[in-house]
Amino acid sequence: MCSLPGQQHGDDEDKIDFGGGNVHVVKSKEDWDEKVAEANKDGKIAVANFSASSCSNQRVISPFYAEMSQTYPQLMFLAVDVDELMDFSSSWDIRATPTFFFLKNGQQVDKLVGANKPELEKKVAAVAGAGSDAPRHSVPS
Repeated sequence: MCSLPGQQHGDDEDKIDFGGGNVHVVKSKEDWDEKVAEANKDGKIAVANFSASSCSNQRVISPFYAEMSQTYPQLMFLAVDVDELMDFSSSWDIRATPTFFFLKNGQQVDKLVGANKPELEKKVAAVAGAGSDAPRHSVPS
């Protein structure tokens, strides 16, 4: 896991490559709003990966994240580079990268901090099973 305060910023050669996966790279707040609205309209749960291209853990998890985006097409996979969108990322209280948020109807339903592949896969599989094809039930809190 990479901590954010005082973190060194990578140069443009450090951009993360998602290797042809179905990952939408968010370049602006407007881009984020558009993708989340699209997921909501399509009844998809969005998985948002807030990462830093300068973080070595991101290089390990990115190919896995891209692979999952192809395995679970019923979800929308987003990637946000916290170094490029600092103000937007700070509004999500990102303290370490990678941080994954799971959003249904634009609201956070789960979160994972760190590059833990088994836990990420478990959470993605769980939300994929609760996606748009599953019956919608109200869950008491």
